[in-house]
Amino acid sequence: MSWPSNTPDPDGPTLAEWQQRFAESDRAAGFEITEDFQRFNQMNDMFTRAFWDSSVRSDDTDGFFASYRMGAAPRRGEGFSVRDFALRNAAWVVSDMISNRAADHGKREGFQGLIEAEVPVAERRAELASPAEEARQIRQVAHFLGADLVGITEIDPRWHYTHRPDTRTMTPVREPMPEGCTHVIVLGHAMDFDLVETYPSALAGASTGREYSREAAISMQLASYIRNLGFEAMASMNDTALVIPYAIKAGLGEYGRNQMVLTPEFGPRVRFSKIFTSLPLEIDAPRQLGMAAYCQGCTICADACPPKALPKGPPDMGPNNPSAIRGVCKWTSDAEKCFGYWAKLKTDCAICMRVCPFNRRYRGWRDRLWRWLAVGPWQDRTRGLARRWEARRGKRKRLRPRDWWGGAGEGGAGKRGAGEGGAGKRG
Repeated sequence: MSWPSNTPDPDGPTLAEWQQRFAESDRAAGFEITEDFQRFNQMNDMFTRAFWDSSVRSDDTDGFFASYRMGAAPRRGEGFSVRDFALRNAAWVVSDMISNRAADHGKREGFQGLIEAEVPVAERRAELASPAEEARQIRQVAHFLGADLVGITEIDPRWHYTHRPDTRTMTPVREPMPEGCTHVIVLGHAMDFDLVETYPSALAGASTGREYSREAAISMQLASYIRNLGFEAMASMNDTALVIPYAIKAGLGEYGRNQMVLTPEFGPRVRFSKIFTSLPLEIDAPRQLGMAAYCQGCTICADACPPKALPKGPPDMGPNNPSAIRGVCKWTSDAEKCFGYWAKLKTDCAICMRVCPFNRRYRGWRDRLWRWLAVGPWQDRTRGLARRWEARRGKRKRLRPRDWWGGAGEGGAGKRGAGEGGAGKRG
């Protein structure tokens, strides 16, 4: 079977050749990819479809996007006041500044187009150490700049979008990668624990916006560092390629039923950015952590989903849906139901993140003992105990937004949640 005809390089390796090259790491990552695999066209993600697909676009979706500017939609429900929307939108502002820079050129940097570099690649290259030492230093610099997790893997064209939208016309265009990029640095950015506890609310959306603003700055800074060393580096957030498979291949976590990467340090409470680079680096191996295995017998997120958009069965090839990648065996959400609920709320919903059993601080002995039972060295014997313990804990209560504003929560309203301070700094 030849590589799909919409590849940027139709004369390059076939799909079978790519599958063979990455077969070992695919197995280690838990990926099952069939001959029906097709690369994803970003024109078909739900956020893009909401601008061109009449079956998705509605007054609600238009209002959803408007609410992130000056069209906030306050209402009586707790967590949806003017103040809540104000904080959410303020948290997004740095990310918005970056994403709006190239609007006149049909790009939304970091979302629908690579983030343009602020500095050229230096003509004089730094003298390099071994790939292992270079990788260690990249982690050191990334943590210094504020990243919570760092992983490194190889470029894998299977996860790169065939097209992105020209945001002026909502028509598909190609954006080639810079020449010579061989590696991907994946950065994890932990969301505030206490704010996540207030989902669903506009207030909780501030936890998402803050991390997008942080990751825009951190990824640009790290890319600039590498370019100053004399090597190509391009910062990226949701653009250019699917970040979830890259994060898993970089050893940062496993894929969960809630469609998120489950990390040992923060559970699903993480946003990811990436940097494509030509800097020679030692790569990280995917890790079998036991978290996906726990998901096999857990449906807490699916049970809690208001629009019932999450699957309850085992991973499969998914529905024939334009917003789902084809040819990958995995848990697949009903994206239309999910985004439709977001649109009615006028903010993001991450109930599935909040209620996930792996969404914990891991500070006290109870959380650490539960994790040991769920994914420890004897997990096949103890996983059932962890599930029963979680069931006895009962339905997870939402932190009331008024209590967050009052300073409630273990970390206090103003402190970084998430095991904050570096418990999860991998590498």
